[in-house]
Amino acid sequence: MFANAALLIAGHGSTVNAASSAPTWAHARAIREAGIFAEVQCAFWKEEPSLRDARFYFDEDKIRTIFVVPNFISEGYFTQTVIPRELELNGIVTTRRNGQLWKYCEPVGNHPLMTELLLARANETAPGVDPAQTALLIVAHGTELNDNSAVAAKREAARIRARGQFASVLNVYMEETPRVADWDKLSTAPNVIIVPFFIADGLHSDEDIPQLIGIPSSATSPSRNPHQLRGRKVFYGNAIGTEARFAEIIVEQARNAASVAHAG
Repeated sequence: MFANAALLIAGHGSTVNAASSAPTWAHARAIREAGIFAEVQCAFWKEEPSLRDARFYFDEDKIRTIFVVPNFISEGYFTQTVIPRELELNGIVTTRRNGQLWKYCEPVGNHPLMTELLLARANETAPGVDPAQTALLIVAHGTELNDNSAVAAKREAARIRARGQFASVLNVYMEETPRVADWDKLSTAPNVIIVPFFIADGLHSDEDIPQLIGIPSSATSPSRNPHQLRGRKVFYGNAIGTEARFAEIIVEQARNAASVAHAG
């Protein structure tokens, strides 16, 4: 399916934190080593290599189809506006003047496997802890300006809640209610697992969220769990986007786009 196709992983990146793009590069390397695509590249909005330059990455004589997968947790401004604008995409399938087909895929956060990855991250963050005595908090950025930023976290919390494994499962946010800073008021469970619903262990997951929770920035490593805070045991995990199986989701989003385009 991908013998003459390329994969472009589109990320946010950061001008102030190199760790922001590290998972994207790691997933690209894993996919490249698997030999699934003829070529695998990354491009970013806030760092080099840029999204705009990515339009010229692929040799038109060798690469006839490019699959663009946004390495983003949710639909929103970047997936709906920035990436299509910078890559000059005009829909799910864009045909360039040179005949190349650019197929725009769904962001990784939309994939059903995300639920399993969140559960796996929760279990590895607090191994051996009784889920019936535990609240699971999935923390996203959130904003009062764009409801889309909260949709993915709400969806995943609902899916996990329906399984009935934990005492409670909540979607919480940095900038809208329910706020992660109020974590101790949202559940009475003696154990609290908090998983950052972010692509990378960047400024938000390493500094902002721990500060809101009450964890010293020097103690955010999972090896320091649990944290004794406000009479509870708090287990703080790594950002979900650092999970190695994200590479699998990226490939699956490309396969899904190929199937939809073929059916169309």
